[in-house]
Amino acid sequence: MSEIVTQLSDSLLATFQSETFVLLNTIDQESGGPTSSAISWIYAADPATLRLALDHRSRLVGNIQANPRVTVTVFGQDTIYAINGQARVVQDPLEGVSFRMCCFDIQIDAVRNALFYGAQLVSAPEYSKTYDQRAADMLDAQVFAAMKKA
Repeated sequence: MSEIVTQLSDSLLATFQSETFVLLNTIDQESGGPTSSAISWIYAADPATLRLALDHRSRLVGNIQANPRVTVTVFGQDTIYAINGQARVVQDPLEGVSFRMCCFDIQIDAVRNALFYGAQLVSAPEYSKTYDQRAADMLDAQVFAAMKKA
């Protein structure tokens, strides 16, 4: 059995230093089943910790508070990674943001290649924001600055 990797590689650490989109997988507090949501307010505080911010209106906040075990799925260079960990509240509400948000740290338990055998990721998915780009940039800057101070 191979050794479990509990920290981000240099390549993944670099990916999490700028805005990237990931899938955040939680356990739904009502149904008890798995759920997955796309988020982009996430960055690596250090190689063993991911930090994310969520709008309090999101079901994800209650899901994480009810069950802190999460998986972050990220599209890396040539492959897809599943990052398992335990989330905990760092700041609630997140100070310096114009609406109520909750900031979580995820202590990484394992980083695994999640792409099926014999495949290589040719390109990562891309997204664009469909609302006012200037407003989106201002909000992103505000949220990331607040997360880094939390």
